[in-house]
Formats: sequence, structure tokens, C-alpha cells
Amino acid sequence: MRNVYREDHEQFRTQVRRFIEKEITPFYADWEEQGIVPKSVWLKAGQEGLLNPMLPEPFGGSGDFGHSAVLIEEFGRANCVGVGFPLHSDIVAPYIYTYGTPEQRDKWLPKMASGELIGSIAMTEPGTGSDLKSVRTTAVRDGDHYVINGQKTFISNGQNTGIVIVIAKTDPDAGAKGISLIVVEEGTPGFSKGRKLKKIGLRSQDTSELYFDNVRVPVSNRLGEENLGFKYLMHELAQERLVIAVRAAASIETFLAKTIEYTRDRKIFGNSVLSYQNTRFKLAEAKAQFVMLRTFVDDCLRLHFDRKLTPERAAMAKLNATEMQSRLLDEFLQLHGGYGYMTEYVVGTAWVDARVGRIYGGSSEVMKEIIARTLEKDLE
Repeated sequence: MRNVYREDHEQFRTQVRRFIEKEITPFYADWEEQGIVPKSVWLKAGQEGLLNPMLPEPFGGSGDFGHSAVLIEEFGRANCVGVGFPLHSDIVAPYIYTYGTPEQRDKWLPKMASGELIGSIAMTEPGTGSDLKSVRTTAVRDGDHYVINGQKTFISNGQNTGIVIVIAKTDPDAGAKGISLIVVEEGTPGFSKGRKLKKIGLRSQDTSELYFDNVRVPVSNRLGEENLGFKYLMHELAQERLVIAVRAAASIETFLAKTIEYTRDRKIFGNSVLSYQNTRFKLAEAKAQFVMLRTFVDDCLRLHFDRKLTPERAAMAKLNATEMQSRLLDEFLQLHGGYGYMTEYVVGTAWVDARVGRIYGGSSEVMKEIIARTLEKDLE
């Protein structure tokens, strides 16, 4: 039994499940083909109170990350992880809430909570990958405005976005100490969306290139202080990595159960696939690994509820969860045989979707580097 969630969290889970069953699951295959989730679905989610659930009223819902975690788990359970609500609610909106002024909060967050305004964050650039210190997009001060120039790629929610937090260099010679976070709104002259990128997984989540050609935005659109953006990013990335770990754990749990059910009912040589020792041992090992992961991720959730989750521990959660998810979903697909390769049984789609978990939010190699920096401290 899990004890990380309260009764109101579980009540919210029931609400989320109903919404997914009614508004998401019947249409998800079509969105995968179209490569985008209709904006009308975002508006329905806003009406149900499913956007910005960790922020207080009037900016969202409860002011509790537990509600966000429940939503993330339920989308993972339903294998509808291409719907970009968590990015919008648990990554973009918290930057505005935490580092924004009262005026900025009032201007953007209520519309993000209603689904009228869809959020994205523009970090990655061609050639930079996870190295945020090397971003080349610049924001040059010109009186009461910044003039932004640069290009971003792999931006989730990029086609639907109405508001994007741009990571830009306000002091190009200062490295990590010269980065700022600046909000750019859709329709601003010089800001354009490139092609919708085709991906092997998470196909319903629109992913785009974004271009900034002499984009003039007021200085009042900057979040927090100038040149402190890298510090803000490092502080908030722990939650982003926890989001990914929570989703991965939910996916493993779901497809472990589906695989047990499938192998129990599927017969080969007159016996159920589950009756063979190879199958039972593989699934027993998967269960043991998952329970260990779930225990650790839930502990990270408790720490995060108290704002005590460290970047190193978040990196451990993401590394373990995504590597395990990728490996175990491959095992589950194998146990489905040829049917595992068919979209009908979903496990193949989940396997493809899971692969990006080892890349986005900081690759597994970056997670190892973050953890490695703590090794000598452990000896002190």
C-alpha cells in the first residue's frame, strides 16, 4: 500500500481518470496521426481544473504537487503521455509563479489554468543539446526592451504554444552567469514557429522549431533578475526530472500488469505463456525491480512535498526510472511476441514513447555526471 498520497489526492485521481476515459482515450490514436492535441481539449481540461493543479487559486487548483503527480501517473497509466499537460502545468507555469512578479502572474497564469494559453519552454538549440551554458540565442537590452535573436529546436507544445519562456544570453561573455528567462507571447513580431517535427514516439505532442528574428519584448517580460536564469533553471529542473520519473514508474506498473494478464491468457504448446519458468522469472524480476523503484520515487515525492528534494536525488530518480522503463518495456514487448509489435496491444507504442525518457530533461549521461559530482562528498 502506498501512503504518499492523501484522500483528496485519490479523489482527484478519480476525476482525472474520468476525464481521460471520456476526453482523451477515444481520440488519442487520431491525435497521434495528426501530431497534435486540439486546443479544444486544453479548454476542457481547464474547465475540469486539471491544468496548473499544483498552483493555488486563481492560478490553478490546490497548490499541491501531489495533485500534479496523480495526473502524471494517470496519463502514464493510460499511455497517453503525448498530451503535454505536465510540461505546461508543472514546468512552465511554476517558473512564472516562482520568479514572476504579481503583474506577470495575474497576466498569464489564469489563462494558463483555463487552457486559453498553452505554455512551452525554449531551452534546446541546434548543436547545444543538454548544455544550457552554450545557448547562442541572445537578448540585447535596448532601452525598456530586449531584442531577441536565435533559434530553438525540439520544443514540446511548440505549435500550440501561446506563451514561451525563452532561455537567452543577456551577457554572452559570462557563460552560465549571463543567462536570463524571458517570456515571449505568440503574435509578437519576429517570433515564428517552424515545421512540426516528426518523432518516432510521443507523436501527439506537437514539437517544433522556434525562430526569433529581432523580437522586441518589454523588459517587464523577464522572469526574475537579469543573468540569474541558469540558477533558476537548476533549481526547477529537480521537479522536471521528478515528473519524468513519476511517469516512468506509472508506465512500468501498468505494463507489468498488462503483461501478466496477457501471458496468463496466451497459450503456446498447450500451456499458458505464464506457466513457463522463463516468463515467471522475468516477470518476478521485473516486479522486484519495480517495487524498489516505486519505493524510491515515492520517497522523492515526499521530499518534494516538503521542498527538500535535491538535484542529485532527482537525477537518481530520473536515471533509474527511465533506464528501467526502457529495459522492462522491451522485456514486456518480447513476452507479447508478435502481438507486442502491433499497435493493438499498446505495449509497442509505450516502448517507443519511453525511449525519449533517457534523453529529455537531461540525458542519462548528464544525470550520471550530476550524481558523480557528489561522490567525493560521500566520503567526507
